[in-house]
Amino acid sequence: MIAGPAFGRLSCLVTVLALSGTALAQDSAVPAAVEQAARSYITRAALEAPIRFLSSDLLEGRGPASRGDELARLYLQTRLEGVGYQPAFANGAWQQPFDIVGINGQFPKSWSFQGCSALVDLSWREDYIAVSGLQNESVSVEDAELVFVGYGIQAPEFRWDDFKGMNLTGKILVMMNNDPDWDPNLFAGKRRLYYGRWDYKYESAARQGAAGALIVHTTPSAGYPWQVVQSSWGGEQFALPAGNEPHVRVKAWATEDAVRRLVKSSGYDLDKLVAAAHAREFHPVALGIRTSISFTNRLASVQTANVGGVLPGSDPKLGAQVIVLSAHHDHFGIGEPDASGDRIYHGAVDNASGCAQVLAIAQARGAGAVRRRRGAGAPRLEVLRRASDLPAWPHRGGHQHRRRQHLRPYTRCDFDRARQVLAR
Repeated sequence: MIAGPAFGRLSCLVTVLALSGTALAQDSAVPAAVEQAARSYITRAALEAPIRFLSSDLLEGRGPASRGDELARLYLQTRLEGVGYQPAFANGAWQQPFDIVGINGQFPKSWSFQGCSALVDLSWREDYIAVSGLQNESVSVEDAELVFVGYGIQAPEFRWDDFKGMNLTGKILVMMNNDPDWDPNLFAGKRRLYYGRWDYKYESAARQGAAGALIVHTTPSAGYPWQVVQSSWGGEQFALPAGNEPHVRVKAWATEDAVRRLVKSSGYDLDKLVAAAHAREFHPVALGIRTSISFTNRLASVQTANVGGVLPGSDPKLGAQVIVLSAHHDHFGIGEPDASGDRIYHGAVDNASGCAQVLAIAQARGAGAVRRRRGAGAPRLEVLRRASDLPAWPHRGGHQHRRRQHLRPYTRCDFDRARQVLAR
């Protein structure tokens, strides 16, 4: 639902528009020309129209590498071209194709854990969701012990280490979501850093040699309810082809209630474990719970692409520095039906709304309404579920189109849903 002009985000979008046009001092007011351009081009209609198209049934949820994904990319490309942008990639290419691997895991309906005093079964979807960490047709974990590792963070700059040198090879690490958020001088307070993201958690567990990681879901720590985990993790997942980096075998989520039952089976209280993890002095806790799990994967090698347009800058010294505005253009495609029987995950908020914001800024910039010193790399519209799931310009061997070699990213603003703007 759109609330007010430009989703109530006009002031934020004005700032981004100003950043892409001129160098602002920290205490500078937004130039009047920028304010006027934003009000002229970043309108309700300019935002609603792309959302309506990208989230329509015709695009079938824009699943990665699907026909809907191809249509979305062509639409975004032609919109950029129509407002005066140039292709962002080498050899005059608007799109940067690259290979991804689709992984559709077939997990057991019940996952059993043996505690010191009881056997606990977690039900698929109701209690746990998991995906494969390996791009193999079959994966198994045998008799692994669960270890509670707090936030699962190693951050030397904050003098924080949740592992304390413990040998965690072959273990399944139980991790809290988010990062320490009670002190503004520690992990930036309420602002979620990369340490608090689920992808960091799984990468962190892999660096410890763990067999798996299980993230404890709570709505406050995740920022979304369990139903979002079910819809986004319960179907086919996509990743770049695996390299030599370490991987856990299983990447799992579980509800807070399910984890509470798990730890209680060995005499532990989840609230006390969480409280202990709120201190630098925390040490991992071996829970005395063991489990095995086996599952199969259906693998598919497919191809998708980034879309990118560049608006050259006017300053000869700054023109090669690019302000990158990005938003991921895909969504979850077709999956389990909702209460009405609709199987298309339309992705209006996540993330047609982010694409709409970038296109609106691109329209204002392309119209010449704002003087351009640095180039405006707007937008590089990313693929996969979140903008950070892939590097800005994937460059593993075999990709046909690189970005233009003379362009140097100056900063990046990523638009993920209408309610968020993440600056990087």
